[in-house]
Amino acid sequence: MDSQDAAVRVYNDLMELAGVTDTYDAQLILRKRLSQRRDLTLVRLAGTFYLVIACDSDGGIGPKPNDTVPAPAELLGRFAARVPLMEIVASGARPLVLVDTLSVEMEPTGRQIIEGVRFEARLAGMVGENVVTGSTEDNVPTTATGIGVTVIGIAEERQIRQGKSKPGDIIACVGIPKSAPHDTVIIDDPEIADIPAAISVSLMPFVRDILPVGSKGIYYEACQMAESAGLELELSSDCNLDIAKSAGPSTCILASLPLASFSEFKDATSKPVSIVGHLLRPAC
Repeated sequence: MDSQDAAVRVYNDLMELAGVTDTYDAQLILRKRLSQRRDLTLVRLAGTFYLVIACDSDGGIGPKPNDTVPAPAELLGRFAARVPLMEIVASGARPLVLVDTLSVEMEPTGRQIIEGVRFEARLAGMVGENVVTGSTEDNVPTTATGIGVTVIGIAEERQIRQGKSKPGDIIACVGIPKSAPHDTVIIDDPEIADIPAAISVSLMPFVRDILPVGSKGIYYEACQMAESAGLELELSSDCNLDIAKSAGPSTCILASLPLASFSEFKDATSKPVSIVGHLLRPAC
């Protein structure tokens, strides 16, 4: 496709999105443009550019009297924002906007949560007052804490990583799975993954796919990574991690890469690194 054809495609796409074409059909446009890749929602914008949307929520964790897991409000904000931000970074997209929806009052709890949210947003390269927006509950008194976070990013199609693993790749885990209430999860724990670690992994040219691990555990996410590439997972007998355990707020991340690059990969991060398994062609 030459530059003129690409420009025409972008123009037509934008006109269609704006609803000014003669054949405007909202349902048809949604079917054509919306897709799901693992936990992410993708919206094709114009040409080969996509919005990439990730979300996460937390409830019963915080400083309120009826919270199940006591935690400082700012700490909650950091972990709540970290999860979808890491998903966006891992996908290959660049985060544009973060929306926090808080089921608490603005003062003091909401403000403290937002401080934590903004801290993580800055780590992900989001700079400026308007990159974070949201809402609080200032009409009804609340006795337990709840938060939802949605992050919207943008990527060109070729930048999106999902499904790019190849036969013979290994799946490596960066970090150790930890989750409350079974573990005390500390924000600066050197054993858990964080946004700088995710960015560092995403910049390694030999890394093909990246996937943060959440409540379903390493094994589930490794199977998802394999399935998205049409491959099968063979677990490593040398992995000492609990691959069924919840990783809570993305305390570890998976990356697929060639076995020959593993030493370089391991040396490039200060986090614990383990080989979870190998990716193979399907048997039939």
